[in-house]
Amino acid sequence: MPFAPLPATAAIAFIAAALIGTPALAAAPAELPAGHTLLTLSAQGQSARQPDIAGFSAGVATAGRNAAEAMAANAAAMSRLIAALKAAGIEPRDIQTSRLALTPTYAERRPGDTRAPAITGYQAANTVAVRERHVAEAGRVIDALVAAGANDISGPDFTLADPKAAEDEARADAIAQLLARARLYAQAVGLKVAQVRAISEFVPSQPMPMARSMALMAMPAAATPVEAGEVESQIRVTMEFDLGPA
Repeated sequence: MPFAPLPATAAIAFIAAALIGTPALAAAPAELPAGHTLLTLSAQGQSARQPDIAGFSAGVATAGRNAAEAMAANAAAMSRLIAALKAAGIEPRDIQTSRLALTPTYAERRPGDTRAPAITGYQAANTVAVRERHVAEAGRVIDALVAAGANDISGPDFTLADPKAAEDEARADAIAQLLARARLYAQAVGLKVAQVRAISEFVPSQPMPMARSMALMAMPAAATPVEAGEVESQIRVTMEFDLGPA
């Protein structure tokens, strides 16, 4: 026996337009005919590819008796670090300052001392975000940074330079799952898929590899190993199906 007809939805909303800025598809669906029912299904499509960008951050922290001294030492150290990046083949467009900080250091206060703590010096820190477009070279670049004086490195985060093709593969995967499942449901209740009434999608935030911060004070004896693995694109698609008499 077929399911009893369900009330029609008021409108079709292509949710992806609001979430990721893609063109919207919207229309007011007609009422379901007698003997038809509405089926709503969701599936998550996936596509895995080797990453072609390794992103990481690198910086240097310095100290000085006053603010000017700390900043001057930091500027000299960062100039060496940026020069090392460029010498390693990193393009200027792939080097971006992400953090610049200058903070005072204070004398240790004794118990019961109510006076304002005295400033004993300053610490300056400068960090750049780096994109390595040759993933296999990421370890070599990190080693070059350490040799140039970097003492704060984190990453890498692996991504795709152009994720569109991988996302389209994930969309196709999700839709194939939904069409097969809709036919299965329809057959199980003695109906058939009459038409697709609505499609919506949600693109979740791509999972980020766990960043590991390393305080590096000396050049490692061996090249730093970096394994890229794969990055996964995921798209969640929801479809509404009109199921009618077989």
